[in-house]
Amino acid sequence: MAITPVLPKLVGERVKRREDPRLIQGRATYVDDVALVGMQHLAFKRSDIAHGRIRSMDTSAAEAMEGVEAVFTGAQMAELLAPMPIGTPFPSPDHRAVAVDTVRYVGEAVAVVVARDRYVARDAADTIVVTYDPLPAVVDVELAMTGQPTVIHPDFANNLAVPLVPSGTGVSASGEVDDSAIDEAFARADVVISQRMHNQRLAPTTMEPRGVVAHFEPGKGTMTIWSSTQNPHILRTMIAAMTGLGQHQVRAIAPEVGGGFGAKINIYAEEYVAAAISKRIGIPVKWSEDRSEAFVATTHGRDIIGYVDLAATRDGKVLGLKLRLIADIGAYNMLLTAAVPTLTMLMANATYDIPAVRVTLTEVFTNKTPTDAYRGAGRPEATYFVERAMDMLARELRMDPADLRRRNFIGPDQFPFTTQTGAVYDSGDYEKALDLALKTAGWDQLKAERDAARAEGRLVGLGLAMYVEVCGLGPSSSLPTGGWEHSQVTIERDGRISATTGASPHGQGNETTFAQMLADQFGVPIEHITILHGDTGVVKQGIGTFGSRSQAVGGTALHLAGAKVKAKMAKFAAALLEADENDLVFENGTIAVKGAPASARSFESIAAYAYVPVPLPPGLEPGLSDEAFFEPANNTYPFGCHISMIEIDRETGEPRLLKLVAVDDAGHLINPLIVEGQIHGGLAQGIGQALIEEVVYGDDGQLLTGSLMDYAIPRAGDFPRFELAATVTPTPVNPLGAKGVGEAGTLGATPCVVAGAVDALAEFGVTHIDMMLRPEKLWRIIQGGRP
Repeated sequence: MAITPVLPKLVGERVKRREDPRLIQGRATYVDDVALVGMQHLAFKRSDIAHGRIRSMDTSAAEAMEGVEAVFTGAQMAELLAPMPIGTPFPSPDHRAVAVDTVRYVGEAVAVVVARDRYVARDAADTIVVTYDPLPAVVDVELAMTGQPTVIHPDFANNLAVPLVPSGTGVSASGEVDDSAIDEAFARADVVISQRMHNQRLAPTTMEPRGVVAHFEPGKGTMTIWSSTQNPHILRTMIAAMTGLGQHQVRAIAPEVGGGFGAKINIYAEEYVAAAISKRIGIPVKWSEDRSEAFVATTHGRDIIGYVDLAATRDGKVLGLKLRLIADIGAYNMLLTAAVPTLTMLMANATYDIPAVRVTLTEVFTNKTPTDAYRGAGRPEATYFVERAMDMLARELRMDPADLRRRNFIGPDQFPFTTQTGAVYDSGDYEKALDLALKTAGWDQLKAERDAARAEGRLVGLGLAMYVEVCGLGPSSSLPTGGWEHSQVTIERDGRISATTGASPHGQGNETTFAQMLADQFGVPIEHITILHGDTGVVKQGIGTFGSRSQAVGGTALHLAGAKVKAKMAKFAAALLEADENDLVFENGTIAVKGAPASARSFESIAAYAYVPVPLPPGLEPGLSDEAFFEPANNTYPFGCHISMIEIDRETGEPRLLKLVAVDDAGHLINPLIVEGQIHGGLAQGIGQALIEEVVYGDDGQLLTGSLMDYAIPRAGDFPRFELAATVTPTPVNPLGAKGVGEAGTLGATPCVVAGAVDALAEFGVTHIDMMLRPEKLWRIIQGGRP
């Protein structure tokens, strides 16, 4: 008698990513690998000034060049495309995919060339001569708020994209404001900390720049579009609307995506242009972004100024927080531009039970590349502002920063907790995360090591930061395209399982984690499971991957679809086994009656019977396939604590990160190995922001950091070995208890690294330093200057 092998349970195990072999062996397909017969290539002529009116444009040399199919100006593209839509309810100026009469940032497209290859297209674009009447460049966001040196969009006085919006204590749903509670909190305070802080502008810098291939087939009346996107279903919706097609006529495909970091949520001008031109000329077209274009044409992230006031008693109890936010959103609203800073407002309560919180937000147009989501998207900014203020308060009160946090935490018995800004935190145990971080780092020993180093004349400091973030973005009331996710699970005739997901992974590892879930759910080998995604022709419906939602929302949809199929399969098995369906066990590739292993039938045989059901059990239809939509009732709120140790070279100002401990709580973990990888990536980007990354514009609006020669990104050698640990506080929002973890590293890293640098320079009277921590800036402090 054959012995059935025992399959291990996989959920919670460190299973290696199934996606990796094809990626590291060069066998994956990216947008730039797509080659179609007769395909033409696009190149864009882009503005080389920040602000000006287009006086004239000469395209004759480009049109005469051999291999050029067509040249389209902004006016011609305006006949094919309406202004680009946005996904937020705020007023917005018209934004054309190709500028018609005025340019508003360096890199804005003014014409597009169609040619036989990308090199001819680029050469032809370079021959286009554009004459501008220059206008003043609006670069300083706080000056821009006064309407100086000019107004960028005539209908938006003083360049205010979103005028002052209040939130928090004393603010009604209709926007009426009562200041009595916040005023009283500050009147009672023994100590008030006030600081202007800047969370600087960043360039997402994905490994794969953006790209698009559009193929309209006139005979079929259908459009297929390949794009390096995080949300192909949203892309399909927007392309259909902008080209006058029905959604059933558009197929959007996201092949392998070499990093998104939030920047590929947006639907860009180049995607609309490619689709419109392909439809117009009836042949496929491709555009591949180069790195220089990426710095000016792909949305930037962050760039929010925060004026922070923190009121507290002498014993460290925080009484009130005021946070005035000014967001530099660049020249236009993109899909979610205006929404991102509102998440900074939402998360201002942080991990603390603060009796009175008032946040105001102003969003301002400037002559820069537009901003939009970047890993963390508004939440790292909130964490940074509040945690830096808490650290400043601890220094003022001469308290251990850990003790100050502990004094103000929301208690574990207070959940669900409604914050002063309206968020409803699902679950949490912040003190537990803090305690584990202190233990993992050896906090007391670190303080002793720091003090010993200082006695030797070295500049060594410690930093600590808590965070909580809104993740698992889901309720449709909070997302313009809907907040649900969709999945379909199918058991094939041979017992293999294929599943689709509307989540569109691009590094999250869902092909592995979702297969782990189904393997346990059905008791079959993981090798028998295939996860399909990223193609609206295969995946019926979906929203996409952003806001750390793929596992919490997409994974739950998969779980629910799998449960439906499993229930139906149990009915078929019950008919064959002449048993009650509730008495069946799915394990080790078989289905058996509980307690009667000899009754086992192979999984494959039950699947085969479901497709050739002779006789057909009463009340059943043939086949094993079902789908599910999952709409969460709330977002999820993962949290954690990060600790750093940093040393600054007294002679050069060069900072060196000596230690980074991260304790994160993302609820139940499907695959700890993948979770750690996500945390590592987030830490790299958070530390990168603190130490070496910043987009810089000159006074004339020219981008000064427009290449990897000038814009530094972190490398492995910039980091110590990360020390990770986790607490587990499940969420009640979904049946998996999973919260999401893709952005966690970006939240805790920046404030704890900056706190470490400030601590290292304590002897110079420093209380705050704005990012990035340039060696020159730190050196000047050491030499007696100010940050």
